Order: sequence, then structure tokens, then C-alpha cells
Amino acid sequence: MRAPELSIIVPVFNERANIAPLVGLVAEALPDVVWELIFVDDNSPDGTSDEIKALAAKDSRVRGIRRVGRRGLSGASIEGMLSSSAPYVAVMDGDLQHDERVLVRMLALIRSPGVDLVIATRERDRGTITGLSDKRSFVSDFGRFLSRLVIKNDVKDPMSGFFMIRRELVEQAAPKLATEGFKILADILATTPGALTIRETPYVFRERQHGESKLDARVAFDYLGFLFHHLTGRLVPIRFFLFGLVGALGVVVHLAALRAMLSGLPTLGFDGAQIGATLIAMASNFILNNQLTYRDRRLHGVKFLIGFVLFALSCSVGLVANVGIARVIYSDGQVWWLAGLAGAVTGSVFNYVTSGLFVWRKS
Repeated sequence: MRAPELSIIVPVFNERANIAPLVGLVAEALPDVVWELIFVDDNSPDGTSDEIKALAAKDSRVRGIRRVGRRGLSGASIEGMLSSSAPYVAVMDGDLQHDERVLVRMLALIRSPGVDLVIATRERDRGTITGLSDKRSFVSDFGRFLSRLVIKNDVKDPMSGFFMIRRELVEQAAPKLATEGFKILADILATTPGALTIRETPYVFRERQHGESKLDARVAFDYLGFLFHHLTGRLVPIRFFLFGLVGALGVVVHLAALRAMLSGLPTLGFDGAQIGATLIAMASNFILNNQLTYRDRRLHGVKFLIGFVLFALSCSVGLVANVGIARVIYSDGQVWWLAGLAGAVTGSVFNYVTSGLFVWRKS
């Protein structure tokens, strides 16, 4: 049996209904190619991994990687590509919106000497990406516009999730790629040194048949983190940026609560108001970090309550420093907002360090 020439990496989450149809469609599209399908499942609760295993038992061209305690399209794509030994690897979605028939054209293009990367570019109808709602098309186009800040290659669709690349290039780029985020192609384009020889081929983006779109506000936050990560020369991790963004929002919450307490509850005094505002901001930060910054380690149910207690305890040192510094500044000049801001910033330094160590530990 010949080794695969092409590995097709398919990150999935709650896509059980799409697994068997996708395998059949790929088999029809590539009758003369030795290929393999590598599904990377982020521990879907709907039994996606069970479906993959059942198909793999009947078809040796199907493989599955089940990730536990890890989430994200980029990380799943990287793990899948690195598990391949084929000379070419493709990445495509598992929701049947990517046209598998385009794989033949992509493979023909990348077989050409010197071609490094082939991108399947989504076609448009009067400016809107076919198969996407106006809202999702606008979000994708805005992301493409922002990507110009960090991507030097002139490509039509750097936000595409459907592409094919030589595996040795992935091996070289992998140590620099961010496992957070959802646009692995944009990260490859921004990370790979030197000019890549790129070809693009158009296709019509299909409408979704099963499942739900994974594009939401949290993905937008991830993308902002991706841009900041590259604008700082990859010095600032995406997760640190998200934590800082949540912290900045927490400062706004803190100052608003402090002002409200000083005005509405004057009997508390400044110390009492500062403590109350800090606790409110702490609760806000915990909820947002659980939903955004640590979405891949998100806490639920009893673990959520325990996590909040640990978060509050781990931030207690920051709380002491927060109140102490704020009190000194306020007593010196009676400038409430400056005192509150200084205290909040001081406390946030402690919060980031302790939250990663004690609250959202890597399982």
C-alpha cells in the first residue's frame, strides 16, 4: 500500500453528522490520489470522535486525533498537520461548506515546482462572499483589511480556512505559530520568513448543512489578539493580550462602581467604596476571562464557583496592594479617579500571574 501523497486536516467540534458525508465526498473527488483524512476533534460531547473511530475501523484512510483539555481551530490544525508524513497537507472545515472538488485543482497547482502554498479563494456575488450572510461577509472582509497590518503577501483571501501547503514549510513554521485563535492561514502568512510562492484558485462557499457557525464575539477577540501578537513581533502572547483587554474593561467597571458608591453610599468612605468596587471588578474580570481568555479551559458548574473562590483568593495580594496604593494617592490629593486607577493597575499585575497558576490550570 502506497503512502499518502496528501493529508487533509479537518478540525471538528460537534460535527458528528458531517463526518461520514465528508469522507464519501472526498473519496469521490480524489479517485486517482492516495490521500488520508485526519480529523482533529476537540473532545466533542456529541460523539464526533466515536463516529470517526467507527469509520476509521472500516477505512484505513481515515484517522482521528481526540484532543482533551485543548480547544481552537489553529491548534487543532497545527497538530493535525504535524501528525502527517505526506508531502502535501490541506486544511478544510468539517461543516461541508468547503468544496472538496477543489482539492484536485489545488493538488495540481502545488505539484508544480516552486509552489509553496495554494489558497482556495471564496468567490463573491456583488461584493459579498457567496454562502455567507452579509454580517459574516462584512466581518471576514474587515478581518482581511486588518490582516494587511501583519501580512506582507498580496493574497485575495488571507482569511480563508481552505488551503494546501507543503508539509516541510509547516514543520519550519510550527514553533512560531500560535495555538490560540482561529485563522491558521493568516498566522502562517504572517510568520513564515521570506516570500512564499502562492497560487489561488476560486470556489463557491457552500451554505451550512449541519451544526452552527463558530464565528462569534469571542473569535473577534482572538483575532485582535492575533494582530497584537504579530504587531509586537510575537513578544506578547495572544492570551496575555486578551487578559489585558479584559483587565482594561475591568478598570472601567471599577471606576464606574467606585464613583457610584462614593456618590450613593457616602457612609462607606473611600476605603469601603474602593473595596466594594474592587470586588465588583474582580467578579467582572473572572466571568470575562472564563469566557474569552481561557475559553479552552472554561470552568462550568461547581468548578466555576470553586474557580471564582480561587480567583478571589489568588487576587487577595493584589487587593491589598490595590487598596493601599489607592488610599495613599487619594489622601494626598483627593483625586478619586487617579487613586482608583493606580490601585486597579497595581492589582492587575498580581491577577495575571496568579490566575494562570491557580485558577485556569492546564489539565
